[in-house]
Amino acid sequence: MQKVINFAHSKALAVAEYIVPVLKDSKFKETGHLTPDEFVVAGDFLVHHCPTWFWSPGDESKTRSYLPKDKQFLVTKNVPCYKRCKYMEAMEVKERIIDEGDDEGGWVETQFEQGDASVSTAQEKVADMSIDGKTERATHTSVSGPLPVQDEGDDDDDEEAADMEEYEEKGLGEIEDDPASLQQITSMPSGAEAEGDTVLQTRTYDLNITYDKYYQTPRLWVFGYDEHAHPLHHKQMLDDISQDHANKTVTIEPHPHIPGPPRASIHPCKHADVMKKIIETVAEGGGELEVHMYLLIFLKFVQAVIPTIEYDYTRQFSM
Repeated sequence: MQKVINFAHSKALAVAEYIVPVLKDSKFKETGHLTPDEFVVAGDFLVHHCPTWFWSPGDESKTRSYLPKDKQFLVTKNVPCYKRCKYMEAMEVKERIIDEGDDEGGWVETQFEQGDASVSTAQEKVADMSIDGKTERATHTSVSGPLPVQDEGDDDDDEEAADMEEYEEKGLGEIEDDPASLQQITSMPSGAEAEGDTVLQTRTYDLNITYDKYYQTPRLWVFGYDEHAHPLHHKQMLDDISQDHANKTVTIEPHPHIPGPPRASIHPCKHADVMKKIIETVAEGGGELEVHMYLLIFLKFVQAVIPTIEYDYTRQFSM
């Protein structure tokens, strides 16, 4: 139902964009809105200080007359995304502090279940190991206390070192390819990680910033690719978006300057309100926010929607 509402809303805004006049007078400090000229000024500032961003003319048939032909929208490409936001938000991590009196401030122990006397990080994982036909048991545990100090009298330096030539003669120094292991590696699924897969599947994203004439603010668009550079499906891209915003604040719509498949976009209906609050906060601190800083700040607050897409290499600033 939400998708139907978003689609209808998108079509209505497309019609309204042709009716709403272009903003001529600056209302940046009063309302947080931008004129097209101010958008270009802020874009030039972003490109100058962050060379990963650049201007694009877009498709000629979709050129907006109120923007320079060579500065229709901003682009940055191949932005890494190492983790799926959807699965990170689903993970519930619990912590407790042990030994608070420690000079170092104590230890943090994760995955602690409050109602259970056992701690999951302290559970033993026992594996069978076979060495020369003899079976030994190796126990892996997490240790919360100090490790025992070995007695100096137990020094094993006097023992005879192992003869490596003897190992080679027995064939123990040779490693053969395990067909089963090779099959497991070559059959790794593409795209999202398989359950239990420890291999990092890095996605990349192309990001665009356009000027929205109706809302009179910048608008961010994202389009992703898997580790094989294949375009992601819409549902896969939503995995990299905060689930509080997926299919709500973030919608899948056609790009205003690029033909092709629809892209994920952060809806700009609240951008001006957020910017106005930031301007007021800076003013309360005795400062003044200039319009050329708009896109640097814009990239900061939209990071909450796409926290795992690592596009923000802009400089830090204080309120």
